[in-house]
Amino acid sequence: MNPRRWLLVYAAAVVAATFLHHSVWLAAALLLAITASGKLRWRLLGKTIRALLAFNLTVSLGYLAVTAWQGGFSPDYLLLVNLRVLLLVYLGFWFAARVNLLAALRGWPLLTLLTTLALGQMQTFARIVRDFRLAFESRNPMRPHLADRARNAAAQATTLFDKSLASTTEVTQAMRSRGAFDD
Repeated sequence: MNPRRWLLVYAAAVVAATFLHHSVWLAAALLLAITASGKLRWRLLGKTIRALLAFNLTVSLGYLAVTAWQGGFSPDYLLLVNLRVLLLVYLGFWFAARVNLLAALRGWPLLTLLTTLALGQMQTFARIVRDFRLAFESRNPMRPHLADRARNAAAQATTLFDKSLASTTEVTQAMRSRGAFDD
């Protein structure tokens, strides 16, 4: 299949997953996706679980706290939400691993431009994170204390925030000067 068809199949699968309201059907769809992904399945599943661990744990604990306070806890609802998010993220990682997004968006100039800008920013941020990690490792021959790691993470987050703010300003100004916005 060509990249455009993969994009359409992915979009249809995402929409279909949002219409499934029974845990059994979501679990079956997830099992089908895992089975169909072939050799990539375990790498994608591990990546999906790592990506969702903090987010889903936070949302699930928040749901538990609110329902404990207000009453009305539903384990079926909690399972449904977690399965849906797991399926959607797995499909996203599978799509990203198989398809060149720029090739799939060929023919749509504005989407191609926005995707190119986003991919460029992602590469810049990945380089910054890698540089921070390498610098931190080179300065700490032994395992650093939790406080040192927290300070490094705070400095890294500040740098990423500053970089994103500066990049956003530059890109917006460049696009405005080329007539991309009708202000």
